[in-house]
Amino acid sequence: TIIKTSKINFNFMKNKKIVLAVSAGIAVYKAVELLRMLVKEGGDVRVVMSANAGQFVTPLTFESLSGNPVYHQLFNSEKSADMEHIRVAENADLMLVVPATASILGKMANGLADDALSNLYLAFKGPVMVAPAMNEGMWSNLAVQKNIEQLKSRGVQFIDPEEGELACGTIGPGRLANLDMIFSRVKSHFVKLQDLRGIKILVTAGPTHEPLDPVRYLSNPSSGKMGYSIAGQAQARGAEVILISGPTHLKPPAGAGFKSCKTAEEMNQLVKEFLPKCDVLIMSAAVGDFTAEKLEKEKIKKQRGAGWTLNLVPTKDILMEVSRIKTHQFVVGFAAETQNLVQSALEKLRKKKLDLIVANDISAPGIGFQSDNNQVTLINADEKIENLPRMSKKEIADILLDRILLLNGGR
Repeated sequence: TIIKTSKINFNFMKNKKIVLAVSAGIAVYKAVELLRMLVKEGGDVRVVMSANAGQFVTPLTFESLSGNPVYHQLFNSEKSADMEHIRVAENADLMLVVPATASILGKMANGLADDALSNLYLAFKGPVMVAPAMNEGMWSNLAVQKNIEQLKSRGVQFIDPEEGELACGTIGPGRLANLDMIFSRVKSHFVKLQDLRGIKILVTAGPTHEPLDPVRYLSNPSSGKMGYSIAGQAQARGAEVILISGPTHLKPPAGAGFKSCKTAEEMNQLVKEFLPKCDVLIMSAAVGDFTAEKLEKEKIKKQRGAGWTLNLVPTKDILMEVSRIKTHQFVVGFAAETQNLVQSALEKLRKKKLDLIVANDISAPGIGFQSDNNQVTLINADEKIENLPRMSKKEIADILLDRILLLNGGR
């Protein structure tokens, strides 16, 4: 199966609004050169500085090179009354923290806001990329590493420092990553915002509710976070997205087509309706396997000392039905297992003729249902197994979309 898309040729960074956040470290001088690179590529860069960053390079330097005012004071600024940090945060496409010191990482991880940079970070709702730079002892400190893990779990992207000679004269990890590397990561980020343009993706998410009587139903703890993350990232990368969701409290991504349902049968009907119009189906919903053989018309009363026998019948297997009716679609399934993870996923992959399956152990603590994080195994149609480390569901969504493109011959 090859997804046919039109090739896009343009400068991916042109007119993109980037916040370059500069904290107080000796590597600040490298941020000046990075600013020049971003502006040369067409980026509209706004610089925000931490309280002490100006001790290394003045705000005037960044203002002259960016052509924009520099936000570096919480108070005594001409624009303080206009809530300057909120305006900048609302309009930016990316926040890039270079260099990121141990201090600013701690503030970001723990919600502290005592300077311009930390205030803007808390107000910013878009993607954040961080390039740390510090002494090797600080980099390896358990508190710093804990802050980094906390930020990663929230979707903050890290460009890890290199090993090399540090300002203190020692040699070790902590040196700011090469500017070409940082620039490449920023450019790749914006390339991804368009790499799914022309592709129509159908995503299912959340649990289903199988009614027993007017007030009770069978369900599972799925929050829908994985499916909504996939839909959101696909939408951000230019795809045309339709999200079919069981009952959740999540807000659908802006711009995506949204169809709600409750039961497995309702979801099945919606999938069959929209499948012919799509190139990719990603079945991340936790569809109920069983439904009541008989739906009681009135609320079932509890009788003292008496039990109640519930007769269940299987729901329709949506992926099995898809395997019979699909034409050109690339189909991704999910396998939520409590034992024999890979073996169970392989059986499902073969039986339902999937192009890719995402397997995760829902019995493992801190991942899976309800969590913001997950740890999954990807298995493609050639039965090649790829184990991903624990990461945010947003990061997993991006990797999954990357693999779908790769398995379809890229662009």
